[in-house]
Amino acid sequence: MANYLVTGAAGFIGSRLSEMLLEQGHTVTGVDNLNNAYDVRMKQYRLQKLQILPGFIFQMLDISDRGAVESLPAFDAVINLAARAGVRDSVADPWAFMQTNLTGSLNLLELACQRGIKKFVQASTAGIYGADPPLPTPEAAESDHPLQPYAASKKSVEVLCHAYHFMHNLDVTIFRYFTVYGPAGRPDMVMFRFAKWISEGQPVHLYGTGEQSRGFTYLDDIVLGTILGLQPMGYEIINLGGHESISINQMIALLEELIGKRAQVVKHPAYRADILTNWADISKAKRLLGWEPQMDLINGMRHLVDWYRTERSWASKILTA
Repeated sequence: MANYLVTGAAGFIGSRLSEMLLEQGHTVTGVDNLNNAYDVRMKQYRLQKLQILPGFIFQMLDISDRGAVESLPAFDAVINLAARAGVRDSVADPWAFMQTNLTGSLNLLELACQRGIKKFVQASTAGIYGADPPLPTPEAAESDHPLQPYAASKKSVEVLCHAYHFMHNLDVTIFRYFTVYGPAGRPDMVMFRFAKWISEGQPVHLYGTGEQSRGFTYLDDIVLGTILGLQPMGYEIINLGGHESISINQMIALLEELIGKRAQVVKHPAYRADILTNWADISKAKRLLGWEPQMDLINGMRHLVDWYRTERSWASKILTA
């Protein structure tokens, strides 16, 4: 069994990844700074579930703090899921995104070299493909023109990871995630926000026509793919994305059906930095990892809605702005 460092362990993907690794018998040191990028109550909920599991150690730590990262011991692998995420927030405060996403990742890459850690898994985003990618989008598609600082920071990290692979023979797997959703999701992302707003009879704020589309990917599929990436791979960039791409209007209609309430849609102008469509070509993930998504969209959305109903007493108070 292995000993892993998971950064962003109180985050949406990091918490479920830590849980699955623990279920497999591994030990996990989870680090997170529990920042207020979104409602910290969601992070505390996820973390509390982890802290009762054997084999989990939590350390309150900001990966952009070089001294704090240098104090960490050796691990079998680093799985870097800590990040500032979000299109609009990155435009409002790009410095915070560069500090965590780029400087924080640099600190972890240096830790891997200093401690002789051979494996590094890095989370990236489909957002790096820019405004008009081919659909479905392969990893070889042009990615040098991201539309906002969040995607730019992730592209920068990919390039930095390649430099450390080349100079230090570090084995690196980079995953470009496509629109992840599921129970206890990020409250600033569209699926959670709309599910909450419809459930509570609140206005559903829709930017643009609603015909923009996403290849939604269920949380457990993302995590299983990420775990497969822990094998030796040299240096690889791999898409992990859902097999069903739907428009935001279609998503609203499905949520209305599952929740049993009509959405009170309030339309706003489209946001300049939002991408219109994402849809992953996952042939590389199939070939290298034997991975493909297992959860169909309607059942994945049903899991999210059922979770919200169960946790509604406190989840209804979560801030979605």
